[in-house]
Formats: sequence, structure tokens, C-alpha cells
Amino acid sequence: MNNNLDDETLKKLAYVTVSSYRVKAMKSLQDGQVKIPTNIAKEAGIRSNHISKVLSELKEIGAAECINEEAHKGRLYRLTDLGEEISQNLEE
Repeated sequence: MNNNLDDETLKKLAYVTVSSYRVKAMKSLQDGQVKIPTNIAKEAGIRSNHISKVLSELKEIGAAECINEEAHKGRLYRLTDLGEEISQNLEE
């Protein structure tokens, strides 16, 4: 783990790290692309019925954001700056 991160970021990194689903979803979004949940689930190997909960958890801690919240289908997600920072510190 990177010791240059502030305590809040370290706590969020730990929160992501304890869930393999959260780690996989973060890694799927790491390439800077905006993606729909179905694609994130496919790339991350997460069943689609779990992905919305995982994305909600990442949104809650400020690691991911939905850029078209008003859409009911085809929502688009990407990492925030904090999410980028966390994803760079995830163990391989």
C-alpha cells in the first residue's frame, strides 16, 4: 500500500480491497473509459445482478460516478479522480 495517501483515501482503499467484486469493478473502469454496468460486469466477471450494488458502493465512497443518473437504462459510469488514485494503489 502507498503511504503517500491521506487517511481518508487509505480507508477507502481498504474498503475496496476487502471485496473482490469492488476490486474487479475498479479494474474494469481503470482504462478511463465510460461504461455501462453490463460491460463492467462482463469484463470484471461479476454477475449482472451484483454489479449495481457494487457500483452503488463505489459511488457512495466517491470512487465512481454515474454521468447520466436520470437515465433508467444505459447508465454510464467512470472512476472519479479519487477512484483513479485508489485503483492505482490496488494490489495486482
